[in-house]
Amino acid sequence: MRLRAAFYIDGFNLYHAISDLGEPWLKWVDLWKVAETLAPKVTEQVVKVVFCTAYYPGDSNKKWRHDQYKNALEISGVECLWGHYVHEERECRNCRSTWSSPGEKQTDINIALSLYHDAFVDNFDVAYLVTADSDQAATARFLSTHHSKKRLITVAPPGRNFSANIERFAAGRMQLTKETIARSLFPQIKLDPNGNAHGRRPREYDPPSGWTPPP
Repeated sequence: MRLRAAFYIDGFNLYHAISDLGEPWLKWVDLWKVAETLAPKVTEQVVKVVFCTAYYPGDSNKKWRHDQYKNALEISGVECLWGHYVHEERECRNCRSTWSSPGEKQTDINIALSLYHDAFVDNFDVAYLVTADSDQAATARFLSTHHSKKRLITVAPPGRNFSANIERFAAGRMQLTKETIARSLFPQIKLDPNGNAHGRRPREYDPPSGWTPPP
């Protein structure tokens, strides 16, 4: 019997890593397919993928793109958990001027609570934590302490270093590569089982003419 694998993905950490690659079409990535690529098929079966993110406030175009991506992910079986933004006061250390800046909230706690809940109710044997954010070291430590029979694999987004603090409590590590993402993109229109459109690729994420995924 294969082990049950679950993936917990820090949406912002992954988004910014992909954005830094300078190939925006890679943002239209099928995370369930990525999970099935990373998990060894002979010994593991992907049973859950959790994507944690939040809507950026005040930008209708970004929200539309986010909605299309959410729809495509959910019809593929990915569970999307949403945080929120709050406006926080910032101050310049030199001139002491202040301004309001949006700050994302709840993504970290959504990842931690989802992973721990699934460990508690025995939903997985192996958890893959996709982030380079060392704040998740507490999650890794908690799992190692209270559910020592569960294995944790730390997965670094493309172009990011592994978090040494997470790795201390992990059974292994993997690098998510640009090539894996490029081989795992959604089609232009993601259809549901009835043939209805359930996620349309934004024009900003169209690949260049003639582009093909790596073999």
